[in-house]
Amino acid sequence: MAKGGQTPPESGGPGPAPGSLPGSEDVRAAWARKDAGDVAGARRDAQRILAGSPSPEDRERAEDLLRATRTPRALYGYALLGAVILALLLGLAVTRYS
Repeated sequence: MAKGGQTPPESGGPGPAPGSLPGSEDVRAAWARKDAGDVAGARRDAQRILAGSPSPEDRERAEDLLRATRTPRALYGYALLGAVILALLLGLAVTRYS
């Protein structure tokens, strides 16, 4: 089994083959973009698919893609906490040295 940064073995992975994934070619292309690391492009593709009139299967796969690429809410909390701590430290530094 490959660990972080190692190349996985060539014997194939546990995942399905790219052609066997359900959904239309557009949905498979959007998931391929996500797997390649282009999360923003994959989200745009999924939103474009949902803006049209997709089949129920394509709609489900596009919604799954949007769910999988959503920013976790906890991340916003940590960012806010970091900003508050930074502001507190800057305030203490200004009052100490002024």
